[in-house]
Amino acid sequence: MTLLENPVYVLLMLLSMVMLAVYAAKTNLGKKLGVALLAILFTAVIANLNLIPSASNSIPLYDGIFTYLAPISIFYLLLGVNLSSIKRAGAPMIILFLIGSLATTLGILISWYVVSPQEVLGEDANIIAGMLTGTYTGGSINFNAVALEYDFQKRGVLYAGTIAIDNVVTTLWIIVTLAIPSLLRSLWKDKKIHTPEKTTKTQEREGINTHSLMWLVFLGLAAYFVSDLLATYVPQIPSMITISTLGILLAQIPFVAQLKGSQTLGLYLVYIFLAVIGAYCELNAVVELKAIGLTLLGFTTFAVILHGVFTILFGGLIYRDWDMISIVSQANIGGGTTAIALAETFKRKELLLPAILVGSLGNALGTYLGFMVVYVL
Repeated sequence: MTLLENPVYVLLMLLSMVMLAVYAAKTNLGKKLGVALLAILFTAVIANLNLIPSASNSIPLYDGIFTYLAPISIFYLLLGVNLSSIKRAGAPMIILFLIGSLATTLGILISWYVVSPQEVLGEDANIIAGMLTGTYTGGSINFNAVALEYDFQKRGVLYAGTIAIDNVVTTLWIIVTLAIPSLLRSLWKDKKIHTPEKTTKTQEREGINTHSLMWLVFLGLAAYFVSDLLATYVPQIPSMITISTLGILLAQIPFVAQLKGSQTLGLYLVYIFLAVIGAYCELNAVVELKAIGLTLLGFTTFAVILHGVFTILFGGLIYRDWDMISIVSQANIGGGTTAIALAETFKRKELLLPAILVGSLGNALGTYLGFMVVYVL
């Protein structure tokens, strides 16, 4: 076993990057960037220096973090959700998400005619356009749904290259959406959608203790087990919906609501997840594809930029809540988990549940839009 294959070494490096990000975020510059963004950047650097595995030589540890850690982290964060605080955030989030989905589709179509990827990629170009529309509406489920329909996964190098481009662009867009609120507030005054908040002392200000920790670990694993079991017998219900629902319901029970440290624990796990996202930002994979890689990168990047422009413009005209617009855009491009991370980073706890809901809406909508784009092109 080489050093890069050693899961203990890799996990230590990921945790080190999170620690470094936490300390760096206390500096004047770091405060502007935030822990989430710094964790992504630091891990992306060491992954591209081949100090830890990246997407092309991924190890089971990464899959384990995506499979187990990410959903459990969302469960912990949702234990702090106050149902009464999300009533006003629900409808605006859905409307903004639909705007973002339309912006994704328009971005892909406009980028198609500007970049002309079909000149380099040939007949595969329209399938890739559909795959990217799907993934930038809902996520990898939609990406693979379109790919499987056309047996695109059998085009080994091109399929892997498209995934590599998707990873790079998604990581870069996380960075952009983290920066959008502070940047736009200086140009266009915010009009936040205010929601009621509890005035009681919040969990994250209280130190975690053994009693709370033992219950949180038990509840997190139990919720994952139940959601995974239900998905086995009723595959129509995504496990992410189940574990989120369990978190929300348990949050309304006084005993669970009084457990200390769920937000701290959830946020720490999210940072580890984001560190792996940074590791997947593999620039070498893009370079190795040469002309194809550059064409794919140009086509995808331009489409995502257009998505951002349209979402900010139309979202700003309707609601102008830059935190919410960033979270919705991230739900489109990166999916529900990264949208949750943004909501927590922006300290908008009332948007945690809506972020989950619109992420699920994207899963339902993305495949249809993806096939529509393939048909149109």
